[in-house]
Amino acid sequence: MRKHVMEVNPGDLLESDIFNDNGVFVLRKGTPLTSESIVKLVQHNIDYVDIEHVEDITEEPHQTSSLQKLEPQFNEAIHAFESIFLEALTTGKFDERDVDDLLQPIMHELTDQKDVVSLLLMLDRKDNYTYNHSMQVGMLSYYIALWLGYSQPNAYKAGKAGFLHDIGKSKIPDEILNKPGKLTPEEYEIIKLHTLHGYEIIRNSVQDELTAQVALQHHEREDGTGYPNGLRDEQIHPFAKITAIADVYSAMTSNRVYQNKKELISVLHELYRLSFGKFNPEATQAFIRHMIPNFIGKKVRLSSGELGSIVMTNPADFFRPLVKTETRFADLSRESHIDIQEIFI
Repeated sequence: MRKHVMEVNPGDLLESDIFNDNGVFVLRKGTPLTSESIVKLVQHNIDYVDIEHVEDITEEPHQTSSLQKLEPQFNEAIHAFESIFLEALTTGKFDERDVDDLLQPIMHELTDQKDVVSLLLMLDRKDNYTYNHSMQVGMLSYYIALWLGYSQPNAYKAGKAGFLHDIGKSKIPDEILNKPGKLTPEEYEIIKLHTLHGYEIIRNSVQDELTAQVALQHHEREDGTGYPNGLRDEQIHPFAKITAIADVYSAMTSNRVYQNKKELISVLHELYRLSFGKFNPEATQAFIRHMIPNFIGKKVRLSSGELGSIVMTNPADFFRPLVKTETRFADLSRESHIDIQEIFI
């Protein structure tokens, strides 16, 4: 069967050897096509190929089923965190057993869930920002710790610390915390106190100094420009460095009362730039390196108005992938005037 290159799918088998117009060998007969080999055909300006057999190798149904299984647990966790948050507001502490009972089954499920981008898209909601954000930061902190080589128990500690990093915001007045406009300098100073409040609440609730340190230090920066103490580099706990990355990524990719969310890959690019001074480079680059493959196959809306899906990352520019639309392949590394506006499942 003869197919246009735009119509072939991963799993299709080539019926004959493929050569380009200059006689250069491209792909061998019987090769099962992958996203990368389809891109190779496009790069060699090959329009049509003969397909021997079509076999759908996509794992999307399994991934969708896995996500559907996790969604009720995440919903429960988000509602439960609201109760923990309110308990901290009224009593200045919380029951650590409630946190562990909530997080342990979720972290266990996350071990087998590799598509972190789909998890983030599932958690992308317009309501309850504070609680959704805490769930995202806990999840991302857990993954980053694993990607850095921490053991499962230590990755859980990192995830738990990330989950509780903003508990101090329970002590910030709602009119400041949820203000739709820009904060005044005085209001910003009050917001910054959430790190100190968080430290106190956690120390009143758990025996673990580490978790409290993360709440205190997650706004510190490698170059000393952070708060509350202007710590630098080695003075910042490694888990606080991890949470800082997860915190900023979640915040920038979520809708907030004063700011619309930004597109997921562009925020990774921003974190990459910030890894040269503000954020720990090892943790940031591990995060980016493991996140980028998750975007393959995701649907996108381009600034040109075109809809498509990401078929390949560009080795020369991870943040400008190749997108297959209904009519063409758009190489964003070459079409700098076009950006990804939205990514969705």
